Amino acid sequence: MKGVFNMGRRGKTIDDFVKDLIAIEDLETKKRIYKKVLGIAYKNGIYPSSIHDFYVARGKSEFNGFTVPAINLRTMTYDLARALFRVAKRNNAGAFIFEIAKSEMGYTNQPPCEFSSVILAAAIKEGYKGPVFIQADHTQVNIKKFKENPEKELKALQDLIEEAIEAGFYNIDIDSSTLVDLEQSTVKKQQYFNSDVCAKLTQFIRRIEPKGVIVSVGGEIGEVGHKNSTPEELRAFMDVYKGRLRKGLIGISKISVQTGTSHGGVVLPDGSIAQVKLDFETLKSLSRIARGEFCLGGAVQHGASTLPPEAFHKFVECDAAEVHLATEFQNMIYESKHFPQELKMRIYEWLKVNAVSERKEGETEEQFYYKTRKKALGPFKRDIMGLSDSVRDAIAAELEAKFEFLFKQLAISNTKDLIDKYIKLIRVISRKRKAGPVVVERDTEGAD
Repeated sequence: MKGVFNMGRRGKTIDDFVKDLIAIEDLETKKRIYKKVLGIAYKNGIYPSSIHDFYVARGKSEFNGFTVPAINLRTMTYDLARALFRVAKRNNAGAFIFEIAKSEMGYTNQPPCEFSSVILAAAIKEGYKGPVFIQADHTQVNIKKFKENPEKELKALQDLIEEAIEAGFYNIDIDSSTLVDLEQSTVKKQQYFNSDVCAKLTQFIRRIEPKGVIVSVGGEIGEVGHKNSTPEELRAFMDVYKGRLRKGLIGISKISVQTGTSHGGVVLPDGSIAQVKLDFETLKSLSRIARGEFCLGGAVQHGASTLPPEAFHKFVECDAAEVHLATEFQNMIYESKHFPQELKMRIYEWLKVNAVSERKEGETEEQFYYKTRKKALGPFKRDIMGLSDSVRDAIAAELEAKFEFLFKQLAISNTKDLIDKYIKLIRVISRKRKAGPVVVERDTEGAD
């Protein structure tokens, strides 16, 4: 990684900071590097930002006609973020999000401060200016842990949210859809705990968000990979959510729905991906209800990256606010002709030992490796980022072409001016704030 930015007396380049982030395991050191990179970003006109006001304006129908891509970067984060910023500059695009899920932070070994630092470093390197949206995707409630001790589980989510916001994640997607209980007698009771927990975590976010920043919060009404969402579920969720949210507080700006996809796609025995039957009519209906009845930015689609190329323009036609894309980028890296076969084989040998518990009876090797290879990205992070510049550049070029395609299909070219119109650049002074514990009510009395 050849750097061109001199960063002070020690002659640190922006590439040096990225190398340090990858090499150093100590979290406090990573946080100190984040603060240094953030300061450099501010000096270069780059600001971690919330997309909230932009979605509020969309909810008021002040503009339309495109879908914001939220892109999960699991590996080669610096190289791929640079590629995304290059595509954005060529296309005058500003409406795009970098994100990483709670689970991904773990298995890719990218804590919030590292992820943010690398994204901002990529913006600095490519000369990008303006708001940069960094999002905590699927800040998810673990249903088993919640049932055992709800306060403890939500305290763990509070801690993660606080850590993320401290690292410039001013966009938080709360995923309490795991708490939806379809065995309850009414839709409202089915959504009660989902709505209640989402409201409580929204209140927590409002207490700790930096002065001047309204963190964009997303909710979720249907767990990805399960039954498709309905208008009744959306209305029931919002009814309970608004009732549980403390009066006067700003709520969510978007809502994630389930329309037939699954994370990572469904892999067939030969290693190919099964055709997805995505219900675009459901997506269109829910997005329009979200905007028309609740003034949200619209509906959010998860698990879409493995869809066939001809499907992506339909998200714009369906008025989707946001689409989340992840696994296909990981697939492209692993299957690239430039990715060293020797490294891939070492990764697969590691999976045979360290992911053996995840292997199901009757599963082919192709299915096993496809399903589990994401878990190797953390343990092999240094090996992948230690590949030569020429190898990483070649892989990044392949994904850059994919990003270009997606930007055009989702019609986000020339959205930079809109973003600049609605998003105020705010320099945040880091400040720890204390917030009380989230209290969870254990019954659904009065949910109707």
